[in-house]
This record gives sequence, structure tokens and C-alpha cells, in this order.
Amino acid sequence: MARYLTEPDAGDVKFTEVMRALADPVRLRMLAVLADGEYHPCWPEEFLVGVHKSTLSHHFRVLREAGITRTRLEGRNYFIQLRKEEVDARFPGLLDAVLNGAREPEPTDT
Repeated sequence: MARYLTEPDAGDVKFTEVMRALADPVRLRMLAVLADGEYHPCWPEEFLVGVHKSTLSHHFRVLREAGITRTRLEGRNYFIQLRKEEVDARFPGLLDAVLNGAREPEPTDT
């Protein structure tokens, strides 16, 4: 039987918390993996972010507490899903804009 970790109700999600959570480059890379809307196991290899497992867990918690993701627990395994429809209903176009911006190469000094 699956359980879910607590997350804020969609109506309680705060814009400032979402932006704070998305301001980190590691979490942006994680968001890109989650963009397909499917549940993903929270294994470091799945997210290819180059951080320790404990740091990855911290980033997952920040995303969940900001209301961006949901976490399903099955036994000892955690599965993460982007709450795209709910976030889009609250802040239309925000996640698409963030994902598109994250895909753009960083400007270089010339």
C-alpha cells in the first residue's frame, strides 16, 4: 500500500516559496527530469545531479514543501512526481517558463 508524504494543498502554495525552491540549479535539473509528469524513483542515478544522496533528499524535501512535487512511499522506496497541473492552475505558465529558461545555455562573458 502506497503512502504519501505531506505536501501543501494546491491553494496554499505560495509564489515566493515556489520561486525560492526553483532558484537552485540542482533543483532545476531535477525539475527537468520530473517534467514528464511520471513518478520517478528518488535514486541519484535517475537524476544525474552529481550530489550526495543526503543532499538529494534535502532538495526533494524543498520541492515537496514548496508544493512543486508529491512523494509516494512504497515500502522503503520513494517516488517523486511533479505536480504540474496543480502548479499550473495556481500559477499559469510558470513551470513551462522555468523549464524553457533552464534549457537555455548560460550567457558567456565576451
